[in-house]
Amino acid sequence: MSLTSKRGDPLCGTVSVPGDKSCSHRALIFGAMAAGETQISGLLESEDVLATARAVAAFGATVERTGPGEWRVVGGPWQSPAGPVDCGNSGTAVRLLMGAVAGMDGVTATFTGDESLSKRPMRRVTGLLERMGAKIEGGDTLPITIHGTRLGGIDHRNVPASAQVKSALLLAGLESGAAVRITEPVPSRDHSEIMLSRFGCPVSVDDTEAGWVTTLGEHRALSGCKIAVGSDPSSAAFPLVAAAIVAGSDVTATGVLVNPLRTGVYETLERMGAEMELSNERLQSGEIVADIRVRASALRPCHVTAEQVPAMIDEIPILAVACAYAEGESVIEGLAELRVKESDRLGAVVAGLTACGVAALADGDALRIFGRGSVRGGANVTTHGDHRIAMAFLTLGLASEQPVSVDEPEMIATSFPGYVELMQGLGADIA
Repeated sequence: MSLTSKRGDPLCGTVSVPGDKSCSHRALIFGAMAAGETQISGLLESEDVLATARAVAAFGATVERTGPGEWRVVGGPWQSPAGPVDCGNSGTAVRLLMGAVAGMDGVTATFTGDESLSKRPMRRVTGLLERMGAKIEGGDTLPITIHGTRLGGIDHRNVPASAQVKSALLLAGLESGAAVRITEPVPSRDHSEIMLSRFGCPVSVDDTEAGWVTTLGEHRALSGCKIAVGSDPSSAAFPLVAAAIVAGSDVTATGVLVNPLRTGVYETLERMGAEMELSNERLQSGEIVADIRVRASALRPCHVTAEQVPAMIDEIPILAVACAYAEGESVIEGLAELRVKESDRLGAVVAGLTACGVAALADGDALRIFGRGSVRGGANVTTHGDHRIAMAFLTLGLASEQPVSVDEPEMIATSFPGYVELMQGLGADIA
């Protein structure tokens, strides 16, 4: 099966993008670790998140869907699952769950995943867990077995910045009274810190000369609560970038998470000349959400530094599409992390752009794109099973001279179920 996008009428309308993937994973995991009931609204019901729901149920939590995006989790002490815990394609799920299990004395679990996840590196998490005293069987890739035990503390410098690494260490420390301290010269996403506080575990974050220092508080018992998940800014970037590059378009995405550590792509688009407007900003379960409106406009090239990348790491493929429609050379630095995502995203972006007639190259860990203001298209892009590559190049095809096709579009459901229908509702020609 493949999907093809082609240039058509302007995209217009207001959409509600599904819930944030990072927050959805955490709401399920923290809810399963908490005493009592957690009620979640706005949960992203994607393949990745459903894998997390099945995983925490295997550890003994009660997990039930009560309506669209509405879920109920009753947590408590975890037990060893009856069989391997399959995390599907989700790196967030497996790394956070490994951290959680590592600190649970007497709980043993073997983690597996699909072909893509089984190739992704895990040692950067498991090595740190072993420093805390964890007992682990396996190498750098899945399957990996964790034998939970009472852990010691850790003082870790989180470079390069990784929210998954930081979150795994925080979860591992919940059952320990030892100090857990993480320093980040460049801050990574702070959804775990915000949500842990909602569950009753205070996490302090201090701005020091060495960087942002995150410290787990002394009270570490979690209590069930209500969590309302905002719309995913990474998913919202696809219809909003489409609005920026398709002539005459005007699209609004409502209730989008605008956590300052997640808005890098939108700040970059503004610097590129995108006509963008934020409204109705409000606080929701400790996170800031807002409505984002984008109208079509001519784009300028951009220069993104390595320090700016953590705030937009998942949006690099769709930012590359915006750069392809800008007039001039764009440079995005510090992209080594993209080599070990669901695919080699850096290589996949360069290959896809080149196939569509856009001059692009990987210069070390930097991406250089030589935009000409228009794109030829006319290619069948290989996605390597990567959902964000598929959506990025379908977006590119909505404004290119010739249609663009992508293979393996079924992988889009890992993060954005209903993507095609949502885009079609705005007027996109995707079939």
